Amino acid sequence: MTSTEALGALEFGAVLEVVAGYAAGPLAADDLRHRTPDTDLGWIARELGYVGEVLAELRRGNPIDCPPMPDVRGALGRLRIEGSVLELGELGALRDALRAGRTIATELERLGESCPRVSGLRAPPVDRGIERALEQAIGDDGELLDSASPGLRAARREVHAARERLIRRLDGMLRDLETAGAGSVTMRSGRYVIPVRRDARVRPEGIIHDESGSSGTLFIEPTAAIELGNAMREAILAEEREVLAVLRDLTEQLRPARTAIVALFEVAVEVDTIVARARWANDCRGEVPALSGAGGTLRLVGARHPLLLARGIAVVPFDLELDATERTLLITGPNTGGKTVLLKGAGLMIALAQAGIVPPVGEGSAVPLVTDFFVDIGDHQSLQADLSTFSAHVAELRRILDTAGASSMVILDEVGSGTDPAEGGALAMAVLETLTRRGTLTLATTHLGALKSLATRVPGVVNGSLQFDAETLSPTYRFTKGIPGRSYGLAIARRLGVDRDVLAAAEALVPEAERELDRLLAAVEAREQLLDRQEAELSERLHDLERREMVVTLTADTQAAREAELARREKEAERERAKQAKAYLLEARKRVEEALALAKGAADEAAAKEARRLVEEGVRTEARRLDESDEDVVRGPDGQRLAVGSRVRLTTGATGEVAELRPDGKAVVVVGTMRLVVKSATLVLLRGEAPKPKANATLRGDDPVRDAATELDLRGMRADEAESLVIGAIDAAVLAERPELRIIHGMGTGVLRDVVRRLLKSDRRIASFDFAPRQQGGTGVTVAVLR
Repeated sequence: MTSTEALGALEFGAVLEVVAGYAAGPLAADDLRHRTPDTDLGWIARELGYVGEVLAELRRGNPIDCPPMPDVRGALGRLRIEGSVLELGELGALRDALRAGRTIATELERLGESCPRVSGLRAPPVDRGIERALEQAIGDDGELLDSASPGLRAARREVHAARERLIRRLDGMLRDLETAGAGSVTMRSGRYVIPVRRDARVRPEGIIHDESGSSGTLFIEPTAAIELGNAMREAILAEEREVLAVLRDLTEQLRPARTAIVALFEVAVEVDTIVARARWANDCRGEVPALSGAGGTLRLVGARHPLLLARGIAVVPFDLELDATERTLLITGPNTGGKTVLLKGAGLMIALAQAGIVPPVGEGSAVPLVTDFFVDIGDHQSLQADLSTFSAHVAELRRILDTAGASSMVILDEVGSGTDPAEGGALAMAVLETLTRRGTLTLATTHLGALKSLATRVPGVVNGSLQFDAETLSPTYRFTKGIPGRSYGLAIARRLGVDRDVLAAAEALVPEAERELDRLLAAVEAREQLLDRQEAELSERLHDLERREMVVTLTADTQAAREAELARREKEAERERAKQAKAYLLEARKRVEEALALAKGAADEAAAKEARRLVEEGVRTEARRLDESDEDVVRGPDGQRLAVGSRVRLTTGATGEVAELRPDGKAVVVVGTMRLVVKSATLVLLRGEAPKPKANATLRGDDPVRDAATELDLRGMRADEAESLVIGAIDAAVLAERPELRIIHGMGTGVLRDVVRRLLKSDRRIASFDFAPRQQGGTGVTVAVLR
């Protein structure tokens, strides 16, 4: 088949139809539908670069306004003809085109820094006066407005007045004929008439323009009204002349700007295609692939078939890599394993990229340049051409061998099938070996076991398979490179209930070499599954270690911050104590000096005693003030010393711990999960320490514990009960500066799990949360890391 037919076999056109659905206007959609893979690396890189810039902008949450561009190609073509006059609809379309072009030009200017390539597409602006003239003349519904010209407004007023005069005259004549069964004024052949019954005794003179279907009524234009009708007709002709003048004037204004309008039109359509491709890539989570050139590396990371994505099917992504030395991939395995989907998907990724469309692949992907596509998929049997299935496949293989080269891509589904397995396998081997030595990028599938050994003797050929669950005999759609697949034919027959004796006879007929290869592949599959499980466990453990490391880091940061805060407060307290001590000493010195002065001037012993008393009292007062200035110490009602950490009893009888002593004489006391501010004078100091909670203490809904616990068990509770307990446990853990909190909600219906995860997600005090490791409760336990 031709390259076009090959793309059809890959369903390339169906994918383009999906992408075209993202376009804003019909012209951009049509352009996308007719795209084909290009072979110019510069053009491909430029187109993918445009899409990549807009895609990055969309992922930054910055949508781009891209209004649809109407098809004005016909109007622009007529503008080239001197003296031509555009029709009203064409002028309205050009007005809409200028609006859309101006919006897109504004968007491109806004994207100048973030999207320099796309912004460079801007066209020279069109005179804004032309757009304003069109807007003043043409309404949004396409009608010509009275504001288009004063002459048009006057002509339309005259038409209206002439029509009113004529209708009033006809209404008066019709009233005189009511007894004759007259109806209402109507119009026939462009003239206003009145209906008159054919058998009426009184019939006005005039022109008969029509009769009713039953021939019982005549539609007459009375002679007395002909002059008024002619006057109205003249007014209508005058209006038409004014309309033509307005259209001619607007056309002449547009004609000099034709070149600028054409450039604006082309840019708008191109930008629409770019934004459409970016929106599609964003929905498909696609990434711009690297271009490796002809014969280069094919590396697909997380690739997904675009048509399956469009249908909303949960697609299992595949990874595929063939370096420059690996030219042929031979995929083996059972039917329904997804081999054909993988073949088509790989071909589509390359074709889409070469058409300037970002394919649904992940970051790190790379595609080679392909100049020709050759696809042999499905049954090509033709009765008209007298071709059997095998003959059709051979004819296609012959054409591929005659044409395919180093820059071609060949996709062969079930190569060598349709004939004797030995001869079909031999032919397939020869074809694949020939294509490999040419350097042709070849992807092929087969059921023939003989081809599995081709990779061991032909450089550039690699095996591959799609995993199949041996226990359930169902496909997993996960691709594995380097290992051929098993056919599972007899296993599937056994699962479907085929007689044991028949299966035993069939197994005995399988050549020993085939049985040995199947046993080897089974062992490899089992080993690979074991490695996958171990890798998953190691990944889970690594995730748990990273989480624990984060907890340790957060705890260390919190501890360091606390120590720094305590050091700062200690320094401030030391400075304050020194300052107060200095002030007290100066005051004491002043009193002592006053007392000494008094003592020196004492005239008798009584005065000297009074001076000594004053000195001693000053010393005692200042000593007491110094003693009371100790950091974080206040006095209770009995003069007892309270400090941060003291166990106290409130007037209500509740007990708690002093968390903070404030300079206003009040204290912050932690009682359970509450922080209370009370007067320090009302607190009673308790002797001894309260018992500390165990590290693995667990809160139950029916066992309220005042101290913060590290684990909360919600199993068996209602959602509303669990919600209040979770909030209380978080409060307690935060106050106790716990690094994490384990919440046991069980696996049941998932109601408690959803409540817990909703509360944790909305609480800013939670740094992160996740399910516990499988060996520690798995999805039945949520571990919350506190900030």
